[in-house]
Formats: sequence, C-alpha cells, structure tokens
Amino acid sequence: MLQDEHKKPTEITLPPSLSCLLMQLLGQIARGDAVSLVPGHEMLTTQQAADNLNVSRPFLISLLERGDMNYRMVGRHRRIRAEDLFAYKRVRDKKRNKALSDLAELDAENM
Repeated sequence: MLQDEHKKPTEITLPPSLSCLLMQLLGQIARGDAVSLVPGHEMLTTQQAADNLNVSRPFLISLLERGDMNYRMVGRHRRIRAEDLFAYKRVRDKKRNKALSDLAELDAENM
C-alpha cells in the first residue's frame, strides 16, 4: 500500500513488467548494491562505462578498440551510449552464464 498526499492508504495497479522491474530494483537495494537509473540515450564517459561493467578503464578501452562495443568520439574523448553499454553487458552476462552452466554439466558428468 502507498500513501497519498493526505497520508491515506491508496492502492495502485502496476503492469507485470513494471512490477517485475520494481521487485528487481528493490532486491538490489536490499542487498546493498548501488543502483542508478540511466536513460538509454545518455552518453557515458569511459570511466562511467568501466565502473558500470566493473572493469578497469584501460580494459574498457581495449574492448572499444577491438570493436566489441560502439562508441563515439567527442573531441578527443570516447563516449559510449548507455543503450550500447547495456546491450554489451547483456550479451557478456549471457555468455558467462552459459559457460558456467557448461562447466556445471561437465562437473556433474565426471562425478
């Protein structure tokens, strides 16, 4: 239940997609993880992008130069669109999860 401006309880109905998103957000906060909302069109610095991926800035730059992620030059500085960063992160996480599943299967076979 939420409270309206008069402190009276009020009920709202959320679409399932928004409800799921809010539950994930609250779960992250409950675990003490940092949470930030970033518009998809926002341009991030290389340091912001590296922090989001939890990698070093030089490693991120190597990803950019290798062509793993799109970026733009603004003057002498690289900028990464948040949407491109999140797309890269989804693909990276999917590959990691598959590799972990494959390892677990191999381990189960060897028992």
